[in-house]
Amino acid sequence: MIIMTDGLHFLAGGAIRSALVRFTRSPVSGAITGAASTAILQSSSATTVAAVGFVGAGILSFPQALGIIFGANVGTTITGWLVVLVGFKLNLGTLILPIIFIGVLLKLFAKDKAANSGLALAGFGLIFVGIAMMQQGMSGYENTITPTQFPDDTWLGRLQLVAIGILITLVTQSSSAGIAASLTALFAGAINFNQAAALVIGMDVGTTVTAAMATIGGSVASRRTGLSHVIYNLCTGVGALFLLTPYTQFWEAVSPGTLVQNAELALVAFHTTFNTLGV
Repeated sequence: MIIMTDGLHFLAGGAIRSALVRFTRSPVSGAITGAASTAILQSSSATTVAAVGFVGAGILSFPQALGIIFGANVGTTITGWLVVLVGFKLNLGTLILPIIFIGVLLKLFAKDKAANSGLALAGFGLIFVGIAMMQQGMSGYENTITPTQFPDDTWLGRLQLVAIGILITLVTQSSSAGIAASLTALFAGAINFNQAAALVIGMDVGTTVTAAMATIGGSVASRRTGLSHVIYNLCTGVGALFLLTPYTQFWEAVSPGTLVQNAELALVAFHTTFNTLGV
């Protein structure tokens, strides 16, 4: 995730920064721009930190920056869809090795945009190699690590899992990487859907730390922007906790047993749903 984000940032970072200013005229347009830029950069932190910086520099107003922050959370859900639809369904771990090789060659021997494209390409490929390795690793623990070893599916248990999700994001500094790991654990049966959903909620809350740190020593407007990101993600996380039970009941009512059979797909759909409702 870090390698791909760095490559995309070097490749499109300038254009993204220009787009954030150019297309952000209201909170609504800011949300759309924030979602699109995060989907391209594959990093909500990069988008929100840029928004904090723009407000501090007086380039964007506080309401305009709020839209970008709201949209960034929706854009970051693209990674989960990528992992489930491409990583799990197509199992590209071995097939994608030539793409990584091409990316490395471009990074080593090309210059400027071509080199940055190679870095992004290599990072993109490594994500799927990583998923394949995680799946292989988790397969050896099918009977050792089970949902019963995690907190129970109670309100207290869910809150504990949210706290674990926050800690994972603090350590990895990437909610996308944590979500990919949660999807893999869910795929292997190490955790159940509700446990995975609570972890993902925590990871969404944990991603606010980067933007909050970016406000230290900043202007009043930049501190407001960073704090708003924390408040927004906390409110969205609380809403997601209350949404979790109705969401699972809806799946069971519409198609009994489907939630268990397609738990990974249901998880990324839940992630997108509660972030969109949060906006």
